[in-house]
Amino acid sequence: MTNYAAGHDAEKTAADYLRRHGYKILELNWRTKYCEIDIVAQKSGIVYLVEVKYRRSIAYGSGLEYITPKKLQQMKFAAEMWVNHKNWTKDYRLAAIGIDGSVIELVYID
Repeated sequence: MTNYAAGHDAEKTAADYLRRHGYKILELNWRTKYCEIDIVAQKSGIVYLVEVKYRRSIAYGSGLEYITPKKLQQMKFAAEMWVNHKNWTKDYRLAAIGIDGSVIELVYID
């Protein structure tokens, strides 16, 4: 399986996880020529802009450890693009899902 295919499988797994936990999936792989957001989900009136990080194993660190300050900056930029594009005026938050083998972890980013 290619990294591209594994990434898409991880995004589907993450979306299923969010659905099972009461989130409504608004968009998968929202893109502009400047940025992308893996999953846009909503729960209790709050929109979550979710980055998915997949690692086959934790031998070289968890997927969430790969959210560097630069990646966080990109996530914030993409969130602002989505908010402006959709004219979203309500609450929104950044989140990330790490999938390490069969372990799934959801974290909210301030």
